[in-house]
Amino acid sequence: MLQHKKMPKKLLAAAIMGTLVLSGCSKPAEKTAETQTEAKAPASSGDTIKVGILHSLSGTMAISETSLKDTALMTINEINANGGVLGKKLEPVVVDPASDWPLFAEKTRQLITQDKVAVIFGCWTSVSRKSVLPVVEELNGLLFYPVQYEGQEQSKNIFYTGAAPNQQALPAVEYLMSEEGGKAERFVLLGTDYVYPRTTNKILRAFLKSKGVADADIMEEYTPFGHSNYQTIVGNVKKFAAGKKTAVISTINGDSNVPFYRELGNQGIKAADIPVMAFSVGEEELRGIDTKPLVGHLASWNYFMSVKNPVNTEFTNKMKQYAVEYKLPNADKFVTNDPMEATYVGIHMWKQAVEKAGTTDVDKVREAMAGQEFKAPSGYTLQMDATNHHLHKPVMIGQIRADGQFDVVHKTPKTIAAEPWSPYIPK
Repeated sequence: MLQHKKMPKKLLAAAIMGTLVLSGCSKPAEKTAETQTEAKAPASSGDTIKVGILHSLSGTMAISETSLKDTALMTINEINANGGVLGKKLEPVVVDPASDWPLFAEKTRQLITQDKVAVIFGCWTSVSRKSVLPVVEELNGLLFYPVQYEGQEQSKNIFYTGAAPNQQALPAVEYLMSEEGGKAERFVLLGTDYVYPRTTNKILRAFLKSKGVADADIMEEYTPFGHSNYQTIVGNVKKFAAGKKTAVISTINGDSNVPFYRELGNQGIKAADIPVMAFSVGEEELRGIDTKPLVGHLASWNYFMSVKNPVNTEFTNKMKQYAVEYKLPNADKFVTNDPMEATYVGIHMWKQAVEKAGTTDVDKVREAMAGQEFKAPSGYTLQMDATNHHLHKPVMIGQIRADGQFDVVHKTPKTIAAEPWSPYIPK
């Protein structure tokens, strides 16, 4: 295992709590030529290289995003303990956009123009990423985005280390339709009401129709962020499932997953009867739920904590050690998940690209990112596509266990290249 040392207290003391004091004002900086020139200045001109961490540490998405902030800080700590980047230590600048989508844009502008970060690691929801995208493009910043998404996007200023639909959603539905997955004939598309679930379900509806599934056999419903009463919806799912083998595709995000899964248990829905395939539920979200009634329900990701290989053992041990050392909440029950792995991979790939380029200059780092490889905790060697800024990733289907972990019931033999533009909807 790589030696684990504490980051200097002046860099981490506040960062661990997600409250590094920033120098910025509360409104976006004016778009002047001077501001843009400053934004493109090398971030490594001082004694450290500043890197931004942009995750919701409060609000409805904190249940999912806080662990990504912790993963980023652990990874930075690890890199610093092994000499840093270009001979300099990385200095994390942590901000909390508080699950407020316009605030993501404001914080991004602050990180680039005022804090002079070399790169930003952050976002979870697609609406937050789309809020950030025009800012990083305007200021020539760099965002590493670590979560599965709906595709239909490609930016020279973003590297996507999570899954595109063909690396998660489509293989998951194919699995459910297979004999191995239960031969589902009817589908419930249930999601949070924003761009990722709606676009993903648009792709899935077209895909299902191409497989001969009629519109009458597809139920589609959305709930707002933070929704907590799923009694009626779960009841409607039970009625819809009568007569045909039915599966639920869940793109519910954030803390709404807790009442949703609790209601499944309350109404006695078992995986053998109506399996739920989740795209945004992993080990972290299951920590707050009694998982015994959920045994057998499914999730589609590119990594699970339970996979057995030396790289994952090292990664999970480092995360657990970090959680204990910095007294994170529920450190004794600390878990890893897919977006955490994608965060870890993204930061290390950026480090490799900076070292190849010999600079943190965004244009040169972008060029050096093409074809970068990293042996990931998933057990696969991941590669950054040379043209579309997406990782080649494996696909795994996991089945929920009583302890909140997943048994991997299906995985691809090799990594799959991402298709950011789906052939199932117009480009």
